[in-house]
Amino acid sequence: MWKLGVKPMSETNAVLIGRKPVMNYVLACITSFHGGAKEVSVKARGKAISRAIDVVEVVRRRFLPDVKVSKIGIGTDQLPSQEGNQASNVSTIEITLRR
Repeated sequence: MWKLGVKPMSETNAVLIGRKPVMNYVLACITSFHGGAKEVSVKARGKAISRAIDVVEVVRRRFLPDVKVSKIGIGTDQLPSQEGNQASNVSTIEITLRR
């Protein structure tokens, strides 16, 4: 169990991918690694999945060649629709980078 106000390690080193440019997320990953993190989790869902993969590849190939992909997880989230009558399925991905 963790203390109140302290996030578990997996959540503190998570980069959630959205609509911003790829380099913003690359900088977030690099900052986490330079801050002492041994592991960074890149998470995305829906259309942002391709951007998450781009982020991981830029981090690995251009900036931190010693970083390796340790785990890739895929799944599906059910989101309620705007009208509330039926839920829609959205694909998710979590890529864990380890130094």
